[in-house]
Amino acid sequence: MTSMSTKTLPGRGDTHEPTAAQPDRSAGRRRLAVRSTARGRQTRAAWILAAPFLALFLAFMLLPVVWSLLMSLTDTQSADLRTPLNVSFTGFDTYVRLFEDEQFVHALRNTAVFVLVGLPLTLATGLAAAVALNSGIGRFRAVFRVGFYLPVITSVVAIAVVWKTLLEPRAGLVNTVLGWFGIDGPAWLADTRFALPVMIVMAVWRNLGTVMIIMLAGLQSVPQSLMEAAELDGAGAWQRFWRVTFPLLRPALLLTAVTTGIGYLQFFDEPFVMTDGGPLDSTLSATMYAYNQFGNGNYDVASAAGYVVFVLIIALTVLQFRVLRDKD
Repeated sequence: MTSMSTKTLPGRGDTHEPTAAQPDRSAGRRRLAVRSTARGRQTRAAWILAAPFLALFLAFMLLPVVWSLLMSLTDTQSADLRTPLNVSFTGFDTYVRLFEDEQFVHALRNTAVFVLVGLPLTLATGLAAAVALNSGIGRFRAVFRVGFYLPVITSVVAIAVVWKTLLEPRAGLVNTVLGWFGIDGPAWLADTRFALPVMIVMAVWRNLGTVMIIMLAGLQSVPQSLMEAAELDGAGAWQRFWRVTFPLLRPALLLTAVTTGIGYLQFFDEPFVMTDGGPLDSTLSATMYAYNQFGNGNYDVASAAGYVVFVLIIALTVLQFRVLRDKD
């Protein structure tokens, strides 16, 4: 017969006392429960604080975007808003009709010219101004910074009104100065040859300050030791800029190219204030076309035009990332 052990088993009413070899698991569970409760409170507080923003974002950003996409796939007109059952799904017919409209194609071409000419000019002049400020302006650097950046913080409407006054055919300052040299200035904003170039020059001048500030920050972050090493190796000023400075400016260049390009694709304020898209639609942009269609109650066409601009923005951004991304 097997002898029984003298060690007694704990009964139902006995309490379990933790030992050094057996850690207090209940205390660990309590700490985990306290942490989980605190984390849950923090999560609820975060959702409560973010709720106003999320509600506004859903109501005024996401819902209009989705609703606009649905309208571009239907034949929604202004009169249909009171009788939505009359709206029918048309698929991509609105997009097909959009590209058959010569006025939209013309507006799209104006926008392309505005971007393809204005964007490189803005980047080039902004970089040149930043290099000049970083090297040779001396004690007047702050004055020039303010002067270049002032148009950025000025209202577009105010700038457009000033430019419109300066370009007045008879009493404008530009034609008055040209008259001193015997040159008969044209009607800048009423001539199809000059209206769009004037818009491009104005946009370049206005956006020059933003590009300059970002480029200037990039130039001042270039290590001086690299420039000195390149100079010791016999590199000239242009070689030092092209081989050393310019590659280090790629992030700043990419940032300004993307943001400025997106802004130029949404080209609207300048022609709206100065020419109303004229003369003969020579300054009509794609966004202005969408605005006009929306005003005429053609909500389907306006929504489709807006999504075409959206696709162009995505395409231009991807292209700029591929061209200007840092390969190092």
